[in-house]
Amino acid sequence: MPRLTSFTDASASFAESDFVILGVPFDRTTSFRPGARFGPDAIRQHSWHYESYDLETGIDLAEARVHDLGNTEEFGSSEEMVRSVRDELRPIYKEGKIPIVLGGDHACAPPSVEAYPEDAPSLGVLYLDAHLDFRGSYLGDARSHACSSRRMLEKVGARNIVVFGVRSVSREEMDDNRSLGMSFVTSHEIARDGIQASVQRALNMLKTERLYISLDIDAIDPAYAGGTGTPEPFGLTPRDVKFVIDQAAPRLAGLDIMEVSPLFEHGNTSALAARLVREAIARVQLSRRSR
Repeated sequence: MPRLTSFTDASASFAESDFVILGVPFDRTTSFRPGARFGPDAIRQHSWHYESYDLETGIDLAEARVHDLGNTEEFGSSEEMVRSVRDELRPIYKEGKIPIVLGGDHACAPPSVEAYPEDAPSLGVLYLDAHLDFRGSYLGDARSHACSSRRMLEKVGARNIVVFGVRSVSREEMDDNRSLGMSFVTSHEIARDGIQASVQRALNMLKTERLYISLDIDAIDPAYAGGTGTPEPFGLTPRDVKFVIDQAAPRLAGLDIMEVSPLFEHGNTSALAARLVREAIARVQLSRRSR
């Protein structure tokens, strides 16, 4: 694959790394505003202006063992993308490393979960998104970004996925979910109950040994993260998402950040995505240090 500018502090070799970053410049299933294919490199670019020392945790991220694989090829179909992402992530999981996948539209996330080994510790998915993404197929494509939570459910089971921050659904999705039973916590419930209680509620549902966080940046209110394909008001704050990552970090198996479109921003969305990657690395490091 082509070698692109690395994420900041990603100086470790693959063999010695604990975290492996992979970019997936794919947005062919986008249904409103394009540009998420430029997200991986925009996130990398904005990662470089942060200090390596994290004030809150005391972790120096220059000492974290991070490797950047660069980007996958640019694909002509979602099926090609899915196969490639699975192939890239299987050895990462096999070696006990934590993948951090930068999208790309949210269609890039299900293969990141599907690559998780069957014989590994049990996996739950915390799926942060403004949308339920639960369609069986959308515009003739079962691998559309509008189907991503549905595809993940097929891997981990309905009891092992929670959609968090949702505020936009179709009647069809709600009808289907009555029989399938995927849990979700709406952004309206989070505003009412508070982020701490809401995250605890979601984590209590996910009784698995490990957690995968799939973050569509549109889970965050467009007042903070407007550089995305399908912005939806009444969303989470950046600090809400930070809290989710902090709480999940001791069980983190993988993370993706999807749907960052630099075409519709002035750098704030990409900078936020880069900062959330660094938050995840710092918090995992802190949890390992305290064991």
